[in-house]
Amino acid sequence: MTLDCRGMLCPLPVIKLAQAFPQLAIGETITVLADDPAAATDIPAWCRMRSQELVSAEDDQYVVRRLS
Repeated sequence: MTLDCRGMLCPLPVIKLAQAFPQLAIGETITVLADDPAAATDIPAWCRMRSQELVSAEDDQYVVRRLS
């Protein structure tokens, strides 16, 4: 699944990620496209707080794996 959050400002990319996350099965990944500079801090922080895996964070693209 891919979420295109380009052009959205904080905190919308993280809110969209949180809303879409329940649709994922455990082990699946979601890719978030976000060009807001705050996403570089917000998405990794969300993953830590929710105990989910940040697989990669490069070029305004964040891949998150659902662990639970």
